[in-house]
Amino acid sequence: MRAIRVHAFGGPEVLRLEDVPDLRAPRGGEVLVRLHAAGVNPVDTYVRSGQYAALPPLPYTPGGDGAGVVEAIGGDARGLAIGDRVYTSGSLTGTYAEAAICGRSDVHPLPASITFVEGAAVGVPYASACRALFQRGQARPGELLLVHGASGAVGLAAVQLAVAAGLTVHGTAGSEAGRRLVAAQGAAAVVDHRAPGHIDELLAATDGRGYDLIIEMAAHAGLGADLRLLARDGRVVVVGSRGPVEIAPRDLMSRDADVRGMLLFIAPPEALAEIHLALFDGLSAGRLRPVVARELPLAEAATAHREIIAGPAAGKLVLVP
Repeated sequence: MRAIRVHAFGGPEVLRLEDVPDLRAPRGGEVLVRLHAAGVNPVDTYVRSGQYAALPPLPYTPGGDGAGVVEAIGGDARGLAIGDRVYTSGSLTGTYAEAAICGRSDVHPLPASITFVEGAAVGVPYASACRALFQRGQARPGELLLVHGASGAVGLAAVQLAVAAGLTVHGTAGSEAGRRLVAAQGAAAVVDHRAPGHIDELLAATDGRGYDLIIEMAAHAGLGADLRLLARDGRVVVVGSRGPVEIAPRDLMSRDADVRGMLLFIAPPEALAEIHLALFDGLSAGRLRPVVARELPLAEAATAHREIIAGPAAGKLVLVP
């Protein structure tokens, strides 16, 4: 079969499409998925560059998000049948390939209304957004939410999830196309976070009250200002950061507010199971619909890695074998 292989950590050029042996049969609680699409996430670029806390042994195939059809099932993997349409939220062998072996807990049913390309955009983005909003952020119907950096895959998922749950959503995005996209998902107000004075514009959009909850995609750039945008008892959930940031603790103290971190990969199994059940319901009912920015052939994985870091984001990048 064909797969992207990384033989040395480095720039996008280390992503090479190769012919590799077919995967072995799944064992125990494993599932073999024939992949029709693979999702590209920022974390994939961090691992590929060697700038991540947990690095796989070389050589390896990147990727955990994907969608396809169940081809074989280990003896202890229950609740699936050969031919089932599924999406993946993790992989033992990597999803930048024509097939992958995954643990049973990382294989989830894909509703017939969702394409494989859309299914490859579910795993990390929607699970991250769901955990940030409801399990860490404790979002409640009627609250006012700001998604700071809303045009990326996680941001768009957060907007859709929050609107479906009855929150009023505002968002920010760095491009006109991104702002249109965020508004199309149901955001009541969308602001350019690159424009001077955008913090004042956001506060004015709340009539000076502030936000009950802020989902922050780039804390290194936005966290300090976020604290000034919070309402009393407000919360900020940090989903992403690329460096340190300086804050004024009095902005928290004066609002009885707090900042909460979120890392999907350390969420307990029961929390992840709850998330994927909720996502299936939302996808099946049509309340959730992944936004795919661009499909690229598997051979162009390096291009996808360059684009996902360069931004500005406008949905999910997906590789098609």
